Amino acid sequence: MRVPLTARDFLDRAELVYGDRVGVVDEPDQPAPSLGEVTYRELARRGRAFQAGLDALGIGEGERVAIVSHNSARLLELLLSVPSSGRVLVPINFRLSPEEVRYIVGHSGARVMLVDPELEESLKGVDAEHKFGTGEEYEQFLRFDTEPRPWAEPDEDATATINYTSGTTARPKGVQMTHRNIWVNAVTFGMHMQVSDRDVYLHTLPMFHCNGWGMPYTTAGLGAKQVVIRKIDGAEILRRVERHGVTLMCGAPAVWNAVLEAAQHWDGEIPGRDRVRIVVAGAPPPSKTIARVEAELGWQFNQIYGLTETAPLLTINRPREEFDALEPEERAKKLSRAGVPALGIRLQTSESGEVLAQGNVVLAGYWENPDASAEALDGGWFHTGDGGSIDDGGYLTISDRKKDVIITGGENVSSIEVEDVVFSHPAVAEVAVIGIPDDKWGELVTALVVKAEGADATEDEIIAHCRGKIAGYKIPKRVEFRDAIPRTATGKIQKFKLRESFWSASERQVN
Repeated sequence: MRVPLTARDFLDRAELVYGDRVGVVDEPDQPAPSLGEVTYRELARRGRAFQAGLDALGIGEGERVAIVSHNSARLLELLLSVPSSGRVLVPINFRLSPEEVRYIVGHSGARVMLVDPELEESLKGVDAEHKFGTGEEYEQFLRFDTEPRPWAEPDEDATATINYTSGTTARPKGVQMTHRNIWVNAVTFGMHMQVSDRDVYLHTLPMFHCNGWGMPYTTAGLGAKQVVIRKIDGAEILRRVERHGVTLMCGAPAVWNAVLEAAQHWDGEIPGRDRVRIVVAGAPPPSKTIARVEAELGWQFNQIYGLTETAPLLTINRPREEFDALEPEERAKKLSRAGVPALGIRLQTSESGEVLAQGNVVLAGYWENPDASAEALDGGWFHTGDGGSIDDGGYLTISDRKKDVIITGGENVSSIEVEDVVFSHPAVAEVAVIGIPDDKWGELVTALVVKAEGADATEDEIIAHCRGKIAGYKIPKRVEFRDAIPRTATGKIQKFKLRESFWSASERQVN
């Protein structure tokens, strides 16, 4: 017997087995009316009501529904319900500029676009055939009096979501995640992290980011309570851990740096000690950060490695029994590695040292981009663009980033995209954008600029020029002026030379 693995399985099980349990605690402080506490039965009912609304609009199977939103219960229910109807959800980074959002909506061909009320003013110039807010308009859209049309022929190889990611090109690429990708990632992630119905999960990771790493599916299918947090603040994370009995969180190193900072001013015992497990990815954190999480917070540190293109779980590094007797510093060094392959994943490195991966979580392809798809999947392996090494125990260590990408605060930034914007300033003759090490953000977007002859500009002027043209997290945080930028004989910028002075004290070229 072969039954398709689809995203619907997770919400169906949550409704059947845990229907009366509070499934989601919505963010109380938001411009849209909070849903408060929602049971899994009600979450499923609302999902069907949204599907019926799409039926009424004539949005068919395979068509795209885009949403630009902060974390919310409504975004969560769309992650679960839209793919379950055979349609495709396009979750968009709410930090992007209007022009970037416009491109994604147009490129994906989304006929429906939902917008968080906080973003309605800034995105008023971005249109779709059907556009409405995620507040009162959303509630009016739901059709509780009508049963939605079922997905005619469920297919695990159908695209479930399209997640746009910055890469080596100025324009983001749409990663096609299939139902099979999502299903395998959610189940293996839950197994490796030992998620159960006793867990309480706090959404410290943006749900738009690689579908919240798949955790919305994992936690729903296993009946864990999910708590929404809209904006990241270290002290607020500690308060919610205490208030809701949180046991599990995911996020980039910058999130945990914010918590560590807030913990310095926390009155009383740190909540969640010996109870909370955190999962970290986005950039390899320094071992001193790992040691501090264990010593100062008393939380279990786990690291994974992956990409949007891999749903994302490729490797996992958990505190093994063999690590228990180690000194804190030595244990932290063990945990600073990217980890060993997750179940079903195969890894190898190419002759150039690039990490290659195979597994059921690897993307089907890039939306409407066959050339990029063929390049990424050349030879039957996914080319990560990261440099690394694999030791005899199977542990992967990431040492370099071969793609021209900066990861800051867990977000990918295309150097080329930022260079295009900086270069449009009339005083700029040449520019190279690189990432430099930063304790808070992992990497800091830095522009190295050669001024045009006779022109003048300050660091503040270059930074101000970028505002409104690209998302805030992509704007250079530092601008340095140079007399020249090193190039090869064919004119290609030698970025490795530009990075040398910033990274010379580091063993690896990523942070």
